[in-house]
Amino acid sequence: MQAHPPTVVIVPVVLPRDGTLPSVTSHPDPRLVPVVIASGQCLERTDTLNPVELMARAANEALQMAPALRNKIERLSVVNIMTKVGPAPATELARELGITDVACEVSTIGGNTPQWLVNRAASEIAAGQLSVTMIAGAEAIRSSRARRAEGGDRYLGETALPADPMVGDNLPGSTPAEDAVFLLAPIHVYPLFETALAARNGRSSAQQRQFIGELMAPFTEVAARHPVAWFPEVLTPEEIANPSPANRLVCDPYTKRMTAFLGSDQAAAVIVCSLAAAREAGVADQAVFIWAGAETTDVRSVTARADLSRSPALHAGGSALCSAAGQAAGRPFGMDDLDRIEIYSCFPSAVQQAAEAFGLPTNDPRGLTVTGGLPYFGGPGNNYTSHGIATLTDLLRQDGSNDGEPRFGLATGLGWYITKHALGLYGTTPPPGGFQRADTTEVQKSLDAEAQEVALSVAEEQPATVLSATVVRDHEGGAGGAPVIVRLEDGRHMTLTPANDGVTAAMGAMDVVDLVGRPVVVSANEPRYRLAE
Repeated sequence: MQAHPPTVVIVPVVLPRDGTLPSVTSHPDPRLVPVVIASGQCLERTDTLNPVELMARAANEALQMAPALRNKIERLSVVNIMTKVGPAPATELARELGITDVACEVSTIGGNTPQWLVNRAASEIAAGQLSVTMIAGAEAIRSSRARRAEGGDRYLGETALPADPMVGDNLPGSTPAEDAVFLLAPIHVYPLFETALAARNGRSSAQQRQFIGELMAPFTEVAARHPVAWFPEVLTPEEIANPSPANRLVCDPYTKRMTAFLGSDQAAAVIVCSLAAAREAGVADQAVFIWAGAETTDVRSVTARADLSRSPALHAGGSALCSAAGQAAGRPFGMDDLDRIEIYSCFPSAVQQAAEAFGLPTNDPRGLTVTGGLPYFGGPGNNYTSHGIATLTDLLRQDGSNDGEPRFGLATGLGWYITKHALGLYGTTPPPGGFQRADTTEVQKSLDAEAQEVALSVAEEQPATVLSATVVRDHEGGAGGAPVIVRLEDGRHMTLTPANDGVTAAMGAMDVVDLVGRPVVVSANEPRYRLAE
């Protein structure tokens, strides 16, 4: 049986809109009111930099907005860096910034971690345990490639430093079921979600690409306006959807312009502090208030998920965030309250699953991104969400309030394969009920219980039904692989790879969406398959 996500009740509340600056004096104890007070973002296209140098640029830009806070920072959190760095990038960054007596740490892997770090900081401020913290991250993949092309040495950081402590969920992103067939790269996993979405909606691969083109073209318009976007150009739906020499098929049904770009040099930093610290620093007028936060996790094994086209954890997370926001506001709160939306957008399937989970139309007139998304803004590894938070809070700061009523923005972060989720709600006035972090302990137990039983092999050849499939394309468009996730007759799920090159070629000649629901034959003693006669 197919598991269904928990029911979410979202009560829309329409706010008036005419725009005045907020009062920041209404909360009885400003030491317990968390705010984003400053942010900085940068990119580099020519000079060869390392990630710490790039982070320092963004961090110094943030500190220019709140100079009196430089020596007040109690903790410096660095988002996990994919580019090679030493054992202590946070310590190196503190040295670059001239900050002493600061606790340094590095996050685990996951695009959810920037928002998780903000939620954690807000919780600690609201509990009186923290006053000022900075969260920063960077990727210098362009510089790293340029350094290698010039025959230079790899940047290794200060290898003699003791390692910065690591914080966050450090569980692996894959399980033995995916490892057995080397289904590890996001570019190979996310198309499996996309194919399941297309099949559920009755679209062919070509129709799904056209749908994605319409979905993602507005993202390019946002990126074209963003000063730190890697590809500041507007693309038409056809330029995104139609395969061409400049836009080859990468992994069915995705073209190159639908996928996250990981070749940029980009950095972002945000300063989170109490309202009291902001007042003491003389910058309280630029406070954006952190109203609520929530975290949930989908079934960790992609193979074990009941429905590859949906994210029950995002559904539950959206409900939990709205409930927490209602406590902060002292009234019902829903997605209709939002003025600005930033959905994590590494691949189109992530956008569609989030929109459905939150009850948002994919063509929502408010837009689904403030940065432009990882394919167009750029995908600086785990740190993209820091750019989303920085941009969102900058825009809310510019928007101001609504004749005393707050304007709201939502930011989401995503880790691994639509697996780990962190959500944050930001507003232009203080929350009457204080910051609220949702307790998702019980709902997480329900989400974990939805995992389907998984088989790593079968004792004898047997039939199965395809739940999702993709075809990995080489640079000439040929089929280089064709992983599938199937349901065996006994209900167990299994991830498989083709039995031979002939099966791969046959898969490559078909519409990959037509494979969903098709019977295949699973080989005995190994995770391989062939098409049924």
